[in-house]
Amino acid sequence: MSDPVLEAKGVAKVLGHGAGEVHALRGVDLSLHGGELTLLMGPSGSGKTTLLSVLGCMLAPTSGTVHVCGHPTENAGAERLAELRRNHIGFIFQSYHLFPTLTAAENIQLALDVRGEQGEKARARALDALARVGLSHKIKSYPREMSGGEQQRVAIARAIVSDPSAILADEPTAALDSENGQAIMGILADIAREPGRGVLVVTHDSRLSTFADRIHHIEDGRIVRVEENSARPENLRAAAGAPR
Repeated sequence: MSDPVLEAKGVAKVLGHGAGEVHALRGVDLSLHGGELTLLMGPSGSGKTTLLSVLGCMLAPTSGTVHVCGHPTENAGAERLAELRRNHIGFIFQSYHLFPTLTAAENIQLALDVRGEQGEKARARALDALARVGLSHKIKSYPREMSGGEQQRVAIARAIVSDPSAILADEPTAALDSENGQAIMGILADIAREPGRGVLVVTHDSRLSTFADRIHHIEDGRIVRVEENSARPENLRAAAGAPR
């Protein structure tokens, strides 16, 4: 097995102080490998989103270590953490976070702008990313002109356009109906088939388990069980169909 693209060892996170102190994570170990789709499943308040934020270099752990593509985050300042995010991590959220005044292509190009990539080369990369999620016909469309499934596909294209090693998705299907949710997971599973790129999906929906290579179950800030899915189908995208 290849070296992990993201790795947490003994990660704990304490939020708040005094009487309001919450132990959100309690000694979590988790590895995300390239070529795999991993689910992080648990009930509300179990620590899923906190762990995703720590792995994504948006929160620093109280204790324990995090490595991003082999780079330690311990004692890293805000600028270094931002660099790790830009170079190695793509984010997908439940609520899409698209700018309403920008077209699909322009929304995707924003991810390249922050890396200093502009002009025709950046636009070509944005169009390629749109094509990968089946939206070449929506280049000039604004978010209001797209369905929820289409907006989430634009968000996925934005996450992959800079070719990150890790894709972190926080409840990416929660705002979609079952058909579109399954199709979005099919796209993410297809992306996770690329060597050197891992996809971690936070969800509470057990119906998505068929898409995963590995499932980490989290409760009360602890990983309580890890399942391997050796029977995951290879033709998920075809089986799921195209989201609307």
